[in-house]
Amino acid sequence: MRETARSAAEGAAGADTVLAALSEVVAYDHASLTRWDPLRRHHTTLAGDYPYDATAYIETRLHDDPVFAVLRDPARGGLWLRDVPPPLLAASPGFRDVLRPLGIEDGVAQCLFAPDGRYVGMLNVSTRRPRSPRDPARAVVTLLTESLALLTASFAGPVPRESATGGYGRRAYGSAAAPGGLSPRELEVLGELTGGRTNREIAGRLHIAPRTVATHVEHILAKLDLPNRAAAAARAAAWGLEPGP
Repeated sequence: MRETARSAAEGAAGADTVLAALSEVVAYDHASLTRWDPLRRHHTTLAGDYPYDATAYIETRLHDDPVFAVLRDPARGGLWLRDVPPPLLAASPGFRDVLRPLGIEDGVAQCLFAPDGRYVGMLNVSTRRPRSPRDPARAVVTLLTESLALLTASFAGPVPRESATGGYGRRAYGSAAAPGGLSPRELEVLGELTGGRTNREIAGRLHIAPRTVATHVEHILAKLDLPNRAAAAARAAAWGLEPGP
């Protein structure tokens, strides 16, 4: 598992591969790996399979959740849901409005820090089944922290900006917010839709899992309030997005 994370950090594998490897040693119902964008002050999902509402919360609101202040302490390590003090859990919109409706009973949120101390992102893992305090999964997550931090930091970088012609090319970068609140990866997937490709074809081109492409498409349609892929492709064309080479 740690070798998979290191390979991903070196560009030999994707974040989706890391979560797939994690699922072989830690049984979970939902998981995501996100990086922190300090310019836009939100998290960007690198890989994950949470429903849209949960993903949106993690990306745009989690850093304001009362629990996050506890998570962000570099000395703490991962915070397992069953270990959160009840008063703090009751004050958390993330648990009350997002996790509880999904039937989540346990899981872990692990903040990730670069070697220089910068906060670079987070691993979130959720399960509908409570785990034993002696569950080896706890040790696994702790052992993976350094490798996951290196992986997440390797994805750190600028976000798409509007080009001089008014479009959002997938290789035009800067610090401006992406259109429609889309993440950089969602913009890539949206650009691929203009080529009429299937999820499997897009997955092969972007080196991610087909299920992750399907999740990104779902998020794109929801964020842009569009009815189908054809409408999304039309919106991408209007923005000047194109498939990658």
